Amino acid sequence: PELTRSISLQHTLQLVRIGVDVVETHSEQLAAPGEERALREAVLRYSREVAFSAAEVYARAAEVRGAWDARLEALVVDALVRGDVDDSLRSRVAALGWSHGDTMLVVAGTTDGGLDPRRSSDLRRATRREADVLIGIQGDRLLVFLRGTGDLAPAVTAIVPRFGPGPVVVGPPARDLVECARSARAALAGLLAAPAWAHAPRPVPADELLPERVLVGDPAARTQLVARAYAPLAASTGALLETLEAYLGTGRSLEAAARALYVHPNTVRYRLRRVSDVTGWDPLDARDCYVLQTALALGRLDGAAAAGPGPL
Repeated sequence: PELTRSISLQHTLQLVRIGVDVVETHSEQLAAPGEERALREAVLRYSREVAFSAAEVYARAAEVRGAWDARLEALVVDALVRGDVDDSLRSRVAALGWSHGDTMLVVAGTTDGGLDPRRSSDLRRATRREADVLIGIQGDRLLVFLRGTGDLAPAVTAIVPRFGPGPVVVGPPARDLVECARSARAALAGLLAAPAWAHAPRPVPADELLPERVLVGDPAARTQLVARAYAPLAASTGALLETLEAYLGTGRSLEAAARALYVHPNTVRYRLRRVSDVTGWDPLDARDCYVLQTALALGRLDGAAAAGPGPL
């Protein structure tokens, strides 16, 4: 095993070839008169046996190395899912060669019937131009960690058909292993929550599933939704939060909201556009409206919890 790590198969075969060439060149000096041909044939048989034996040794070493790499890969994936990012994880990642590129993505989905070596190789080939890959199996869940430079969307597109049936969720982009661990947890939470959105695209970003992730108890999604939607509206001027609450509370009717606020419907429309500018979600879109309504409910709950219980 030590020699297979220090001397490559190519070098071994070159040594055999050099030995054969030397014997053939000096066969007249090495063999007894009339035995030159027999010597050359014996050397050829010997070199063939050595070559086959060397190939067998290196094949066994490759199998052992492949099995070790698979175990190491499973340990790395498990540590990232648990969020155990330390120096030992970084050294394992480096040992696997998963260290090229400044962008990481985690893709979570299902697998039908496990992941044999052939399917694993197929996954790696599908993304080899765009990204390096780590693959993990947890029950019926398939996790693919991508690392590369620039836009990794083509790599995601290439591997989506290789997942099993059901949703495929893409975690937020990450720049280091700590962020990658958070991305993995977001992707897994999104995979659990995705069935709640009947018309979710495939693949779907985990950040597009914030309300559904809140429903399955993802605290990171709750914090993110309040920070991105409720907090900016509460801190803004122009009665944006009150206007959104009136719009949602009157069945998403501009006229009814205007009457409740004693303003013109165009004023409500203008404020709702401001809501879209501030949060990135458009109250006039059905899906975005659901996201905002969930954010408002969470924000009110957090406000009530901060204020403490009222008098009995």
